Amino acid sequence: MGHSMKIRSAAFAAAVAAAAIGVMLAASGCSSTVAPASNGKIIAVGAENQYTSVISQIGGKYVAASSIMSNPNTDPHTFEASAKVAATVSQASIVVQNGLGYDSFMSKIEAASPSSSRVVITAQTVLGLPDSTSNPHLWYDPKTMPAVATSIATALSKIQPGHKAYFAANLATFTKSMATVTDTIAAFKSGHPGVTVATTEPVADYLLQAAGIRNLTPWSLQAAIMNATDPAPQDVAIQQGLFTNRSVTVFVYNQQVTEAITTTYLKLAKANKVPVVGVYETMPTDGFTYQTWMVAELNALTKAVTSGTSTAKL
Repeated sequence: MGHSMKIRSAAFAAAVAAAAIGVMLAASGCSSTVAPASNGKIIAVGAENQYTSVISQIGGKYVAASSIMSNPNTDPHTFEASAKVAATVSQASIVVQNGLGYDSFMSKIEAASPSSSRVVITAQTVLGLPDSTSNPHLWYDPKTMPAVATSIATALSKIQPGHKAYFAANLATFTKSMATVTDTIAAFKSGHPGVTVATTEPVADYLLQAAGIRNLTPWSLQAAIMNATDPAPQDVAIQQGLFTNRSVTVFVYNQQVTEAITTTYLKLAKANKVPVVGVYETMPTDGFTYQTWMVAELNALTKAVTSGTSTAKL
């Protein structure tokens, strides 16, 4: 299992299959054609809005990009795809998704509206990761988006070869701007060695690892919370001890999933004066780009470490 949406999406997977897909087939008449452009623009869809941010930065004025999941107040695990979502995907020439079972509903929608001209870019595939990869939150790995951006530029250039130089220039700009993320990671790693955290889910684990932060929460507990199963009693005891013994510098929790267990740990953190940082599965929509979002998360971690300041929301 070990995949964010797999368990909690079981009920809605059936709904997607029975409802959204049915509506799509009725609406499309089982057509396999894709509208290649809107007002000359390439229609592109990101399963999560962090991928849409990258699409928009590469495609610029020649792309009309939209997101399937973009509300940071919504638990992505309980996301339900509507007929509108299905219709949006059916019209897209390019779809960018995460893979690793995280957004498997996208594959179902795509299969229901087949198109030989639609390009589907999956971060898992771009990175060459096996299905057994335990942490699906790939966008927190600083290596992911530059690779995905390159694939997006290639796909856009094939659809509109006349604008290849434009897409290439935007890719170069994006790749260069990723230095704001990698430089911030490097600064944290060198400036704050030995930082330890407790977490709920492995949402930001790739970023934490890149910054040299040690996550002391047992993996089995993170996976249990991620997959909405009951954690083992011994893991619960270890996690509680991280707070009561003040063994960790910061508590990093999934800001979009506030279950009872998360609330319990937030109270423990507060009682033991452990600062908290909320991390997100989908990008906050208040004027962020993918890069500024990652930097904001790192800045929140820095404030927690240097001054004990908590950041529940970015």
